[in-house]
Amino acid sequence: MNSHTTSETSEAYIALGANLGDREATLMEALELLDSQPGITVLRCSNLYETEPVGYVDQPMFLNMTAAVATTLEPHSFLAVMQQIEQRLGRVRHIHNGPRTVDLDLLWMDGKRLDTPDLILPHPRMHERAFVLMPLADITPKDEPSGLYTTVKTAIENLDGKEGIQLWKTCSWRSVSALSEN
Repeated sequence: MNSHTTSETSEAYIALGANLGDREATLMEALELLDSQPGITVLRCSNLYETEPVGYVDQPMFLNMTAAVATTLEPHSFLAVMQQIEQRLGRVRHIHNGPRTVDLDLLWMDGKRLDTPDLILPHPRMHERAFVLMPLADITPKDEPSGLYTTVKTAIENLDGKEGIQLWKTCSWRSVSALSEN
């Protein structure tokens, strides 16, 4: 076994966003690419939400969602796979918080705490972003053992600015398994 994988499976939560091109098709392709990687299985995906841009506001509306995945990859290796998928789907980084074909962010991984130059877990701004929290609430089970459910519930209760997000449609990805369907 190499140093990039572990014999244990972690449950990781990621945020996906897109505001250029066919936003929904790009998000679905990102899920397919994640699911096709060795050591990664997409378990659940949230509804899709249309959201106003944050930071750099002179750009199209975003589609945002989250996904729960099972992975045997270590956090940095999982991040590297996500960045490769972003590049494959045409992501370029010209303007901070600017328009993008796709954005994949690792939010949470079994409650692990990590603070390195290229990865901080849990994601340092997830608790202040409705476009992350609302989709996370769709897919986080109440009995999730690492405390994510309580973190998300508390953050939503304390959040200002939920009006910038609206349900766009339910996820049409092939293995949809939102909590309400379990």
